[in-house]
Amino acid sequence: MKNNRSTILLMLFLGAVSVAWLGVRFAGIHLPTPWNALFPGAAIVCAAFMLSWCTELAELDLPRSVAVILLALVAVLPEYAVDIYFAWQAGKNPQYVPYTLANMSGGNQLLIGLGWTSVVIFFCLKTRRRAVRVEPGYRLEMFFLLAATVYSFILPLKRTLSLWDSAVFIAMFAAYVRLAMKAEHEEPDLIGPAAMLAQLPRGLRRLFTYGGFVFAALVILFSAEPFAEGLLEMGRHAGIDEFILVQWLAPLASESPEFIVAILFAARGKPQLGLGALISSKINQWTLLVGMLPIAYSASIGAPSALHLDDRQIAELTVTSAQSFFAMTILADLSFGLWEAVLVAVIFLSHLPFTSETGRYIYAGAYLLFSMNMIIAKSENRAGIRAMWSHARETWRLK
Repeated sequence: MKNNRSTILLMLFLGAVSVAWLGVRFAGIHLPTPWNALFPGAAIVCAAFMLSWCTELAELDLPRSVAVILLALVAVLPEYAVDIYFAWQAGKNPQYVPYTLANMSGGNQLLIGLGWTSVVIFFCLKTRRRAVRVEPGYRLEMFFLLAATVYSFILPLKRTLSLWDSAVFIAMFAAYVRLAMKAEHEEPDLIGPAAMLAQLPRGLRRLFTYGGFVFAALVILFSAEPFAEGLLEMGRHAGIDEFILVQWLAPLASESPEFIVAILFAARGKPQLGLGALISSKINQWTLLVGMLPIAYSASIGAPSALHLDDRQIAELTVTSAQSFFAMTILADLSFGLWEAVLVAVIFLSHLPFTSETGRYIYAGAYLLFSMNMIIAKSENRAGIRAMWSHARETWRLK
């Protein structure tokens, strides 16, 4: 009963924050800095929590194939809102082009550098175990994540993110969804508000589920522009590099619910579920989200166009790709060890103060050197990479 009371209070609080923000938004009230960024940012966090609960509940009612697609799309909705806004604005004002890549690269780096590592470190320290094992079924996500990562190294070389790249990334996402629809899935393991709402009568539960989807989506839709512009204004007002705020604060707001839910799974002794959810989120962001950016940019301009990358964007994209490649070489044997997680977290956190292109390339080189060591020194990792391909191929052959 006490847990239910706390859950209800949490839901009411998140709903109240979201409604309060919508009231401010539609009343046309202009908030002073920094509240013009913090308030809509808080609303996005609240909506992201609601989306995570509704997505879990939807798995109870929808056919598995539909649930897979819904999960894939909803997982990146908060990131979509901000990134697509920047890409759209970039078509009208070239000054917004760097912010598009900043938010995307920051979100992808945070998922691995803080998200994946937090689950492993928390679980291992709590249980005194040495590693978290990943379910073999996640080899499908790992295969497409590795494929997208390898392709992403082409982008810095050609210095553009084009509609051709959109076609490649979206094709990867479509293939992933098609194979995921064929794969076997277990019943969802619900926690927190989702577990409480799952006990409601079916009709009422569906009302909460789909009504929550619509409400959360509207909150994110009406929060994206004020949040993005508020961040830029906050940076100018405080003398902080706007690129840094967009790169780290914006994705941290939208990623935090996923991180918290994943850590809660680890606290319940099921870290593989939390880590698996973050792996799925990473493949969605690294394929569909990236692929949508040139499309939004071209639609804004009104003609097929490519995002041209400057030196800073290329450096950020390179270190993002290198970090992703390192994480995949670690996970290839379906095990993420405590000291591996500590290493990834330390490299990620230590590189934050070094914002120059040279610093980014040094860290990208370090990621790649560690990756080569993992592949050369451990036969299990080489076998794991081959197993990813075999798993994807066998899934494709399923009737």
